[in-house]
Amino acid sequence: MIPFVRDLTFQYGVVDQVSPLIRRVVADNPGPFTYLGTGTYIVGRGASVAVIDPGPDLDDHLQAILRATEGERITHIFVTHNHADHSPLAKPLQALTGAVTYGCPLTSAEDDGGGVKMEADDDRGFVADVTVCEGGLFEGQGWTLEAIPTPGHTSNHICFALKEENALFSGDHIMGWSTTVISPPDGNMAAYFASLDRIKDRGFSTLWPTHGPPVTDPAPFIQAYIDHRRARETQILGALARGPARIKDIVPVLYKDVDSRLYPAAARSMLAHMIQLAGEGRIRADGEPALDSEYRLPG
Repeated sequence: MIPFVRDLTFQYGVVDQVSPLIRRVVADNPGPFTYLGTGTYIVGRGASVAVIDPGPDLDDHLQAILRATEGERITHIFVTHNHADHSPLAKPLQALTGAVTYGCPLTSAEDDGGGVKMEADDDRGFVADVTVCEGGLFEGQGWTLEAIPTPGHTSNHICFALKEENALFSGDHIMGWSTTVISPPDGNMAAYFASLDRIKDRGFSTLWPTHGPPVTDPAPFIQAYIDHRRARETQILGALARGPARIKDIVPVLYKDVDSRLYPAAARSMLAHMIQLAGEGRIRADGEPALDSEYRLPG
């Protein structure tokens, strides 16, 4: 079982000092994929302030960020990935502050899969000034942030490590309140496993997800994330051992305890598993793996 952490005390639009170097203000965009809302992080103080995941295009949230940094200078805007709950406010915030934006370009679009629609649409309007797809180190007054490529949730997902606190801004790569949606073709399960291992090996003291509270004991939490995905593989193989099946038939069985509003997202993640398992030769599909394909065990 994943030791989820879901308790978070906050008020929308009010900035909270959550660590010596980190402030957080939460956008009023709660939902089944955003939980309580997008948590925008503000790193540092004074003449060189960084903002991480400025969030959705909500003027109230923009004003909250500006109030939180009144009398200071925002010089860096970091974006973990191009989703509508993370990146759209980067351009308006940049226009008002002159800050430089950092991120990795979107390389492919999510497919609605014949009617399956994700809440967090791609944000094609955001293109960073500085590309960090290969990583990089960035410094401000009293802080150092490292860009760490973590593809999986999306192909362009980047986490940012705060050296001074051995902390990681994990975006949607690792969230305390829920597992992460892996939605092909942009999402990739094999890449996600590799990215989880990469972050686990770094030994961070705290994870600050964009949605929900921090994870304060990362190593066992990340391992539980990995074990959960491996267990899902086993469940899928067990379902197919009873005979050929389609994703739409398996999801309600394996996700019976999950809010049915999340079934479309679960179907996308299951498709990511199917693509990986088919690539490894552990299952077969009638044609290219797709949401409506029929899957079976080999032989």
